[in-house]
Parts: sequence; structure tokens; C-alpha cells
Amino acid sequence: MMVKANVTLDAKGMACPMPIVKTKKAISSLEAGEVIEVLATDKGSKADMKAWATSTGHQYLGTIDENGVLKHYIRKASGEEAEEKRYPHVITNEDLSKLLDEKKNIMVLDVRETAEYAFGHIPKAISIPLGDLNDRLNELKQDAEIYVVCRTGNRSDLAAQQLTAAGFNIVTNVVPGMSNWEGPVEKSVEAKFLEG
Repeated sequence: MMVKANVTLDAKGMACPMPIVKTKKAISSLEAGEVIEVLATDKGSKADMKAWATSTGHQYLGTIDENGVLKHYIRKASGEEAEEKRYPHVITNEDLSKLLDEKKNIMVLDVRETAEYAFGHIPKAISIPLGDLNDRLNELKQDAEIYVVCRTGNRSDLAAQQLTAAGFNIVTNVVPGMSNWEGPVEKSVEAKFLEG
């Protein structure tokens, strides 16, 4: 399948949030209705691009996987420049750590990719990658106090918006996320085995 793009952005080898940051900058120079092709190797970028495009009003056209290179296609929104919505309810890593120390009855939802979760996550955190979230909402309690975490706070921001739109009432984004997490960390059995 051939998709015609007006511009191609190479974000291969970059991890979240860089493909989104680069896309945001590149799309600003496009005319309304033009299409950007973003080349990425981060598996999480598929869910990230789709959620980001939706949150900004741009049209996510789809992703093609060619030998491990994800080609994302996004059409720039018509009219006024789309403004990215940020989720308003935010907590710091330190504040989440304090809540966990107090043994509060809270749910930590980790929306990173499965491999990222396996190599280090907050103890008892539930793993649902952002790309699977809409299909797995039934695994979460509607009235739970949910703290959403990812690597940098961007993917979790998009997940928090999705949860709120789906009717979850007590949702908080954790910033900056696992990239600066200093609290306890667990690894999945498979990750421990691979590390020797």
C-alpha cells in the first residue's frame, strides 16, 4: 500500500516522547490537509501517534510496519492550528511515592509497552499498554483512584484523557514518570532471567 505524504520525518531510534516532539514541530510547517509520514522504530509510537493526533484534532490515517520501521501517517487539521490538550490532574513522582508509602488504596496503571514494564515497574502496578487501553477498560474499576504512569508523562497524559472520556472519575497523570522514578521497582520474572 502506498500512502502519499507531503513530508517525511525520520524519528527512528528515538524513544517516547521524542517522536511526538519532532512530529509536533514538523507538522506546524505543513498546510492544513497535508500529510506527514513519521518513520519510527519505537513500538509504543503506534499508540502514541494515534492518541496524540486525536488529542490535537489532527487526523491519524494509520501505520504501516515495514521490516520493523513503523510508518505513521497523519493529516494536519484544517483551519486554525490544532491546540494540544493537556490533562489537568497531575501528581509528581514524589507525591505518588508518599501515597504508596501510606498504603493508600490506589491503582497504579503503567501504560508503557510490555517490555518496558517487564524491565522495571512500580510494585503492584497494572500493565496495560496505551495501544490496548480502549480494548481493556473492563479490567479497571470505574470508581478506582487511578494514577497513570509511563516513561516521561506524555503517554500517560494521553491515557488519562482516554480514561476520563470513558467515564473514569478519579484519574491522575504521574509526571515525569518512570524515567525519574526513585521509589521501589520490580522486574518481571522473564526480565530477571534475561539479565542472568
